[in-house]
Formats: sequence, structure tokens, C-alpha cells
Amino acid sequence: MSTTIPRRGSRRVRTTVALAATAAVVAVGLQAGTVSAAADDGRLDPGALIAEVSPSERAELIAQAERQEAETAQVLELGERIELKVKDVVKNRDGSTHTRYERTYAGLPVLGGQIIVHRGPDGAIEVVDKATDAPITVPTTKAPANRKPAKAQAKGSSAPRKVIWAADGDPTLAWERVIGGTQKDGTPNELHVITDAKTGEKLYEYQAVHTGSGNSMYAGQVTIGTSGSSGSYRMEDTQRGGHTTRDSDNGNRVFTDADDVWGNGSPSNSQTAAVDAHYGAALTWDYYLDVHGREGIRGDGVAASSRVHYGNAYSNAFWQDSCFCMTYGDGANDQKPLTSIDVAAHEMTHGVTSNTAGLIYSNESGGLNEATSDIFAAAVEFHADNPEDVADYLVGEKIDIRGNGTPLRYMDQPSKDGSSLDYWYSGAGNADVHHSSGIANHFFYLLSEGSGQKVVNGVTYDSPTYDDDPVTGIGIGKAERIWFKALAEKMMPNETFAQARTHTLQAAGELYGVDSPEQLAVAHAWAAVNVGSRPGDTDPDPGTCTEFENTKSGSLSSGGSAIQPDGSWFQTGSGRHTACLDGPDGTDFDLYLQKWSGYGWSEVARSTTSGPDEEIAYDGTSGYYRYRVHAYSGTGDYTLGYTTP
Repeated sequence: MSTTIPRRGSRRVRTTVALAATAAVVAVGLQAGTVSAAADDGRLDPGALIAEVSPSERAELIAQAERQEAETAQVLELGERIELKVKDVVKNRDGSTHTRYERTYAGLPVLGGQIIVHRGPDGAIEVVDKATDAPITVPTTKAPANRKPAKAQAKGSSAPRKVIWAADGDPTLAWERVIGGTQKDGTPNELHVITDAKTGEKLYEYQAVHTGSGNSMYAGQVTIGTSGSSGSYRMEDTQRGGHTTRDSDNGNRVFTDADDVWGNGSPSNSQTAAVDAHYGAALTWDYYLDVHGREGIRGDGVAASSRVHYGNAYSNAFWQDSCFCMTYGDGANDQKPLTSIDVAAHEMTHGVTSNTAGLIYSNESGGLNEATSDIFAAAVEFHADNPEDVADYLVGEKIDIRGNGTPLRYMDQPSKDGSSLDYWYSGAGNADVHHSSGIANHFFYLLSEGSGQKVVNGVTYDSPTYDDDPVTGIGIGKAERIWFKALAEKMMPNETFAQARTHTLQAAGELYGVDSPEQLAVAHAWAAVNVGSRPGDTDPDPGTCTEFENTKSGSLSSGGSAIQPDGSWFQTGSGRHTACLDGPDGTDFDLYLQKWSGYGWSEVARSTTSGPDEEIAYDGTSGYYRYRVHAYSGTGDYTLGYTTP
């Protein structure tokens, strides 16, 4: 089946499903390294790279976008009750900008209302990406008092606030409350719960806490940034936004020292874990600035803070937007602090994600959030090139969280940890986000290194593919650049793996050219984890695939019964099911093959190619099942006809 590589069009609106959110926990998971970086060969378009801007320049970009809020809303014909609020602005070297807006409706926050406006170097709007195109016509009169949730009593809880829920279905007046307290393992709790203001029904929930010269424990003797003078030094990095590292065992006070020599390399000295955390924060700051031109987590030159020795034998680390800080436990028996380079980079990257795409920590977007932290934790390791903590594709290999010397996660074959997913399937979004992250981790490894057996920095990898076809890597330098551009400029809060495929293809096309080896490699790597198909794939029997219009009628070429009133059919599982869609020119469709499980429709295959001719295929399982083909575009849903050879 031939695959059309998605590319960004001109002056059109793209609609994806999305939701506004916050950030937080990395329970048992983090980093992972990457690979031999292939040098650019001249295909790179430097104008498409994200420009390095100073904090003052970024502030002016945001101020300019704020001055254009009302005008932009009017140009986009959003309606008089809609107001735009700037979240972030990214500038490319050619002068083009990508502005993320949140929406309010009659003064109420619209959850699921994010918009990205892409302007060319001349300032003209070229493309607009919307989380949802559904019109908001919600009455904002006072919700029934008996449907307003009571404020949770746990410490850190907040009073419910009225919002518009627009991330799924028709926009709805709703209540959002944040439940505080602690989770079972001692991690702080910031659970966001959204309920229908009219019925009290729970619509959605997500967690906003992401679990994830000194003598360090993991990186050897290192240089760290401090302040002060002889006899009185503080663990405060004045060269990197004023980052401080604090002692949770001592009232969260900033670490101090008399001689500016910190720790002894052993957990017996309380400063040792602080050295690792402080050093990891510095490496992460330097990576984002050197490679992506981003000064600090928010891009505003202001540092987050770190705190160590949290809890009692707490085997975790986490990021919180609410305190703009990373927190690290001391691990088993308080002897294995979770402060290695990759853990620090993983946690800080949760902050970067929150301040760019805002990937919700639930469903497929949650897996992508976790994977993003693993991906850039690996990239930070390779950028740091520390001989004591050699860069690799093993996640959390230094902290020995399982106590048996094995890593927390493996990027080359995620399932080796016993829980993570190597490949996408229709229920992947239901898995724990630390396990569904394996899909994008595997993609990134394949894009960087390729498939098959190889040795990188003394570590042996053997990465498989879903279809057993090989993938050739392009090097981590290109892979990290593609992922960051997609994250900063394109991804939406409720991103799916299929949408991440589209957005990384767009990023690769803008950086290296449409149909370039780099863009084709992105398509191959996604297909190798069962997201989309290989470029150049063809139907094994293209003459048997009949195209249907957007109706609920059709016919079967062999077996099964007639099309049902809802557009479905019954078919034995043997054989290859193939369906086609002939859509109108200029319309992008997502095409799905679904199977009835007895409880509802579940997705068994999808195609997310763009254009008038789209095809999907699925090798059915044994048995006699009911199937249907379903398509979605920005203008509506369609149940389609079907054929099977």
C-alpha cells in the first residue's frame, strides 16, 4: 500500500483531538541513550531550525503575540465570546513563528481548546492547528448547586472551578477540581477530575505529578555551579538561571558548605545526592541551550529547583509544575538516590513538555509524555559524554531500582523489562504511561540507530521490528532535532501515536526536505512499531480493493453477510481485510478498521495518510467477527463500505 508522507499545507486549518493539562510523575522510569550521530550532509534547512532567543527576546515575542490575540481570534472567526491566551511562542531561524494559544469562552477556560498559529517570516498566518473545531455554544449560567463537587479535604486540594470541557464530543459546561494529598507510594497527589456540571458524570481525570567541584555518586568528580565566598558557599548555579538544590531532610533549605567541595561519592554523605542532582540539572540546561536554543525549561532563562532526600527510602523521582521543581528519593534503604544524569534530565524534560505541547499524563498522550522524557534524557547523556556515566539506551541503569542490576527500561526492545510495549495496538492507551512509552522509545531508538544487532559505547543492542523488515538509523543528532521540533511546534496536549507520526514527518520534511532520506526514515521507524505503514508499500492485490463513497452502504466481494444498517458486516477472521476511501481533494482523513468485541468497537488497524486515496489492511484473527470501517476528517465522521480479497 502506497503511503503519502503528510506535509504541512498553506493557509489551511488542521484539526486534531486535544486537551489542556499540567505535568508531573515519573514513577519508575526515565532516560535512555542513543546512538552514533550521523553528520548532516547538506540537506538540513537551517531556516527551519528553532532559533536561540534570549529571555528578553522571548518576552517580546510573547508580548507581540498577546497584542495580536484579539485580531487573531477575529481572523480565525472563533466567535465574539472566545478569547485567546498566549501559552508559548517558538521562533525559527527564518523568522517564522509558532504560537500556542489557550482559549477561554465567556471567561471560562476551555479544556481541549488549544490552537497553534503558524506565521511565516512576513508575519502572515500560513497554517492553523486546532485541538478541536467543534463550535462552543454552551450556556454559562450557574450550574446546579448539587452538581458542584465538594472541595476535597486532603492537603493541597483546590476548590472546584467552572470550565468548558471540549476535548471529547460536544463542548460541555463542567467542573474541574484538583485533589491533593499523597499517592500510595508517598508521591504527592495532584489529580485533576473533570465532571459534567449538569449531570455530575465524570468526564476525564489525569495526574499532574510526573514520576520521574563535587564528588557525585554516579558521575565521578564533577564541577558544579555554586555561589558565595570563602567559608559560606551555596548550591546555587548563578550561571544557569539561579538553579538551587535543597535538602528535604532539612526544611528544604539550600545546601551550604564552607570549602566549596561537596560530597564524598557515597550516600553516607548527604551532599552526594545533591551533587548528582545539581550536576544533572546543569547538564540538562546546557543541552537544551546548546542543541535547541532553549534557555531554561520555560525558555525564559529562569531555572527550576531540585530537592533531594525526599521521604523514607522513597524509590522514585518526580516533577511538579506547581513548585517548578524536581524531587528525588533516596531509593532502597536510602542507599541508591534516584539522581543519575538520565533521571535528572528526564524530570526536567517533563517541565519542558508541560511548557510546550503540554502532553496530558493519561492515555496515549501520557505514553508520549513519558517517552519524551526518556528520549531527551538519552540525548542529554550523549551530549554530556561523561566517562563515568556512559551514554546508552538503557533507562535508569545506574540507580538499580530493582536491586538486581538490570535497567529500568530498554529503548531498543522495551518489552525486555517485562511490561513495556514494543509496538502500538488499539488498546495501548490503556496501559500505564511508563509502559506505553515503550512505543515511542522504540521508534526513537530505531530512528537513531536502526534495527538489528549492534554495539554502542560497549553495550549490545538487538532491536526488532513489527514487520521484521529492517530500519536504517539516521543518528541521534537528527532524531533529537526532529522530535523537539515536533514537540515545540506541532504536538497537541491529547496527542496520539498516529498524530505524533504525522507531526514528526512534518518536522522532518521541514528540516530535511519532503521525501528526504530523513523523512522516509521517520516513516519506516514508525511503521516498525506498528504506527502507519512503510513508505512505498503496495497492496498485495491492488485490483481487489473497491473504493466506496462516504455512505453506510456497500458490498462484500467474498464471504460474510450484507452490510448492516450501521455500516458493519460479519466476516470470518481468516484472510486479509482491505478497505479504501476515495475522499475529496484537499481533505485529510484518519481511516480505521474496527472490530466488535461484545462491549463496543475496538480499533484493530488504522491509516493516517493524507489525500484523496487512502487504504487500510488487516490480517484478521480466527473466528467469526463483526467489522466496520470508520473514517474521521475535520468536517465529520463516516462509516464506510468494505471489501476483502
